[in-house]
Amino acid sequence: MKKYLSFFRIRFAAGLQYRTAAWAGISTQFFWGFMNILMFQAFYRSGQNVFPMAFEQLTSYIWLQQAFLAMFMTWFYDNEIFDHITSGSIAYELCRPCDLYGMWFVKNMAIRLSRVVLRCFPILFVAALLPAPYGITLPHSAEGAALFLVSMALGFLVMIAFNMLVYISAFFTISPMGIRILITSVLEFLCGAIIPIPFFPDWLQPVLYALPFGSMQNTPFLIYVGHLSFGEGWWAIGLQCFWLIALLLIGKMMMHCALKKVVVQGG
Repeated sequence: MKKYLSFFRIRFAAGLQYRTAAWAGISTQFFWGFMNILMFQAFYRSGQNVFPMAFEQLTSYIWLQQAFLAMFMTWFYDNEIFDHITSGSIAYELCRPCDLYGMWFVKNMAIRLSRVVLRCFPILFVAALLPAPYGITLPHSAEGAALFLVSMALGFLVMIAFNMLVYISAFFTISPMGIRILITSVLEFLCGAIIPIPFFPDWLQPVLYALPFGSMQNTPFLIYVGHLSFGEGWWAIGLQCFWLIALLLIGKMMMHCALKKVVVQGG
C-alpha cells in the first residue's frame, strides 16, 4: 500500500505545479458555464415545453460540472501510459514490484484530483455569489449533502475504472487514437456532460441510468440538486457500487490477458 501512496503523492504534487494552466482553465470554465446557462435559459423562456428540472436546479448542475470538471472530463487521458505501451518502455513498468493496474489507477486519480483542488474552490465561490437563479444553491438537506459526497467518490472511481479499459485496449491495437476518439464522443454525450440525462427522452433515460455512464457525474449532481430523492439516491449509489466492482474486475481480467501476450520489440 505504501508504494501506491507514494505514486499518488508524486503525481499529485506534480499536478499542483501547473497553477497558470489552472487559472486559464478556470476562466474558460466560467465562460463555458455562463454560455450553457444562457443557452438553457432561452429554452426555458420559450415556455413551449415542460422541463424535467427547475432552472435553479439546472444552474447548480452546470456549476458543479464546471467546478469538478477535472474529475469527470471524458477526454483527459494520461499520454504517458499510452507512450509506455506503444514505445515498448512498458518493459520498465513491468519491472516495478507492484501491480501495474493499481499503479496506473492511483496515478490517474492523483492527476485528476490535483486539477480539481486548483480549480473547484474559485468556481464554487463565485457561483455561490451570483444572484438567483444563475448561481449555485446549497443541497436541499444534510442527508442529501452526505449522499452527494459518497456518490461523488464512487462516480469518480467509476470514471477512472472505465478509463482504465481504454488504456488497456492500447495493448491490442496499433494506435490508441481511434478508440480514444470513439469513447470520448460516446461517453461525453451519454454521461450527461452535454445534456443532463433527465432531458433525454423518457424511453431512453432508464437505459442510460442502468449503464455505467449514468453512474459517473450524472448521479452525484442529480442528488445534489434534489432531482433524485433520498431513496432514489441510495438506489443510484448501489448501482454505482455495482459498476465500480464490475469495471474493476473487467479491467483486471483484460490486464491479465494483455500482459500474458505482450511483446516488447527493439533493443
